[in-house]
Amino acid sequence: MKNVSLGSTGLQVSQLCLGSMGFGWTASESESFAVLDAFVDAGGNFIDTADVYSRWLPGHKGGEAESIIGRWMKERGNRDSIVIATKVRGEMWPGADGQGLSRAHIERAAEDSLRRLQVETIDLYQCHWFDENVPIDQTLRAMENLVKAGKVRHIGISNFPAPLIRAALAVSRQHNLPRFETLQPHHNLVHRVEWEGELQQLCLDADLGVIPYSPLAGGFLTGKYAKGGASVASQRASGAKQYFTPDGWAVLDAVRAVATAHGASCAAVVLAWQMAQPGITAPIVGANSPAQLSEQLPALVLELSSAEFNALNAASKPFLEPARVVSRD
Repeated sequence: MKNVSLGSTGLQVSQLCLGSMGFGWTASESESFAVLDAFVDAGGNFIDTADVYSRWLPGHKGGEAESIIGRWMKERGNRDSIVIATKVRGEMWPGADGQGLSRAHIERAAEDSLRRLQVETIDLYQCHWFDENVPIDQTLRAMENLVKAGKVRHIGISNFPAPLIRAALAVSRQHNLPRFETLQPHHNLVHRVEWEGELQQLCLDADLGVIPYSPLAGGFLTGKYAKGGASVASQRASGAKQYFTPDGWAVLDAVRAVATAHGASCAAVVLAWQMAQPGITAPIVGANSPAQLSEQLPALVLELSSAEFNALNAASKPFLEPARVVSRD
């Protein structure tokens, strides 16, 4: 796995980023360790998490995934070779400052994440989604304090619309504050309209690193679901069922055709298509086992022909309109 530049941060990260949403949820701690080991063995160094993972489960408080990653890094002694990204915004404790992007929440949440991850510095600290109740300059000043204290190296965002990103970049320039250097958009073959077009062009123009999440559409694009077939039992299957439509099945048929031609998995084809998009830095992949991860890794060497790339674009066009496509060249 080659390393690529993460926007203008100066960080060199692997072409794939390992997501940890399932750690402590769909994957046990030992299974999570196995996936992390396999990812590093394949040349990966970029790991993404969030403080809210997996607060939604009964008996969980949030921070479970961060804690697993922290224990893994301590046991392996590999902190210096890993780029750690985590996120802040969701509710983590009761009270007025229990969630959001206020200075009070960010400062406490950052300390909690540092403790769980067992690190002195977070490489990339991201706003999980925007907070309409907090002025962006307050959020940026809170981030500035963390950067100056050496607790955060770079900052980024997830799920921010283009106008808000532009406003934030302008505030950073005007007040000489740290700027958001990366974006995590929701993007895949059956969810294209959000990022492709205005947001994509903004990221290219501003040299933002782009770390798309859900590249496999909750497992739908892996091909494990069949039209009219029995549903696959999964704790995350509900995220895939929204694509059980004629347009969704047409995309999956196109993916399967390319996969068959290459003798590759559907997951590898989908990731190869995404990695060929202008502006993409490192898709966030997830796995509950090394075997699942191994199905995705061939994307790193899979080269799609122009005809195959165009066929996938054509099949997924209903999921793009009315966005404007940025040229692949």
